[in-house]
Amino acid sequence: MRITRVAAMAAVAALSFTVAACGGDGNGTGSGGSASGIIGKAESSKKLVIGVKSDQPGLGLQTGSAYEGFDIEIGKIIAKGLGVEESGIEWKTTTTPNRESFIQQGTVDLVVATYSITDERKQKVNFAGPYYITGQDLLVKADNTAITGPEALEGKTVCSASGSTPAKRIQTDYPKAKLQQFDAYTKCLPLLENGQVDAVTTDDIILAGYASQDQYAGKFKVVGKPFSSEPYGIGLKKEDVEGCKKVNEILTAAAADGSYKAAWDKTLGKSGTPAPTLDTSKLTNCPA
Repeated sequence: MRITRVAAMAAVAALSFTVAACGGDGNGTGSGGSASGIIGKAESSKKLVIGVKSDQPGLGLQTGSAYEGFDIEIGKIIAKGLGVEESGIEWKTTTTPNRESFIQQGTVDLVVATYSITDERKQKVNFAGPYYITGQDLLVKADNTAITGPEALEGKTVCSASGSTPAKRIQTDYPKAKLQQFDAYTKCLPLLENGQVDAVTTDDIILAGYASQDQYAGKFKVVGKPFSSEPYGIGLKKEDVEGCKKVNEILTAAAADGSYKAAWDKTLGKSGTPAPTLDTSKLTNCPA
């Protein structure tokens, strides 16, 4: 009986080791994967929760329960590359201040939301990409001739989103401007329309989308003098290195097979702006 018990215990130990080995490393690298890694989550459930903006025309805009825009199409490309059909995607509205916390807490699996890659943010989350590079600019009233660039902001009231890189740049590089912040850029637009602020600042492609909305048609203009370089990345958990590498592989394939260009043409390309070239040589190395 003693020999039988010893043999049974050895068999259990061996089985436990086998299960642990199949479970992967928690970053979605094993066949079973962990829900904390996007590869494992996609393989096990065929579902993904993707954080996106809901108030940026041409990029991420929610109408009813539907989302549309370039970021939405990029999210679909990534999901498909991970084996998740469009029906398996849950779109989750994020704001500029909550993107890191949503990733860290597991509220979303990844974020595709005009999310600029910065050294500060890389301390909290991992980034794949960039899939698009834009620049910070200013939105003013169509008849405004006084604000010709950021150097003309002294004494002017500028509106932006709390925690955003554009807001921080105004604080550090143009401290003589008066900065007003909200949790969403859209809250700045009525204030610009009625003269309570002099300018709105964020990335030029976002501002162009706002200016093109029917309700603001002809009322605003983008100054057209970008004063930064903003690389948009896909945010995911800091420890999910394998998931980050996989997303970069998917982006590389999308650049080659035409699906990246098709995503642009379906959304931002409608403005007449030709699709940019996705420079895959600049994709992040997904540091641990």
